[in-house]
Amino acid sequence: MSEDLLALAVELRTRGEAFALATVVRCERPTSAKPGARAIIREDGSVIGWVGGACAEPVVVREAQSALRDGQPRLIALVGEGRDLHGHGEGVVSYPMACHSGGTLEIYVEPYIPRPTVLLVGHGPVVDTLAALGHATDFVVTVLPPERIEKELTRQTLGPRASVVVATHGTADEDVLERVLMAGAGYVSLIASRRRTAAVIENLGTRGVPADRIGRLKAPAGLDIGAVTPEEIAVSILAEIVQARRAGKTPITDDAAGHDAPFAQSVDPVCGMQVDVATARHRTDVGGRAVFFCCSGCKATFERDPQRYAATAAKMA
Repeated sequence: MSEDLLALAVELRTRGEAFALATVVRCERPTSAKPGARAIIREDGSVIGWVGGACAEPVVVREAQSALRDGQPRLIALVGEGRDLHGHGEGVVSYPMACHSGGTLEIYVEPYIPRPTVLLVGHGPVVDTLAALGHATDFVVTVLPPERIEKELTRQTLGPRASVVVATHGTADEDVLERVLMAGAGYVSLIASRRRTAAVIENLGTRGVPADRIGRLKAPAGLDIGAVTPEEIAVSILAEIVQARRAGKTPITDDAAGHDAPFAQSVDPVCGMQVDVATARHRTDVGGRAVFFCCSGCKATFERDPQRYAATAAKMA
């Protein structure tokens, strides 16, 4: 299983798909998972492998998806009932886990995120400088000069980690921007004057491009740093790309919204674990309000003696 997971990890990295690798690094018995157990968590929350049961997996998935958003690894501790929740040291994220007989798991979650891409569509000294700066800052840079746009633009992968700068100087601005904005790139900008920008935006609306997509267009391109020369303008654009990337801005698409929307969470009134409402498989109703559980065991415990947890359930609902 471990070799299969590592082979899958290599395949995902080759395809440029983001994922997180979760590894059990320590346990305090009794636990079903043991050190060395691994799982891959993809951006959609699907899990391949195993690092623990019904109490462990939702927490690991949530932390993995957070790691894929912020790019930071984390060490999480799932602490059994009766053990010190806060005694696992600085930098460890601790969660209660009362669904088993009292053991504790420590799991290291490491994100693997493809290098961000920059697509430069057009030509000119700003594009040339941007290409050099992009390479120097570890972006994957692709330049499409005017003669290659029609043939190759549709082949480009324009997901949330892609940034696109259009510099076709009026020859194909609307054609390129319509494709790029509808494809859902994370950052889209146009090198143009304010007058030309206003005309492009009006033309995109006439073509039927939705207003929310047009609203994602940054034009004129670049941060306002008083740039004058092509080299300075290129610096301002790259700075804006980095700013957008680090701020976690994503395209407005159904898929991306599902990945980056804040998690609606509740708390299991029996064990105290956080539960993702959207994916919770175990729930019941109390006074017309839904109560969510991390596993069937907690749900059964609650339903045997609901009065015992009534106050907590009312607050969490």
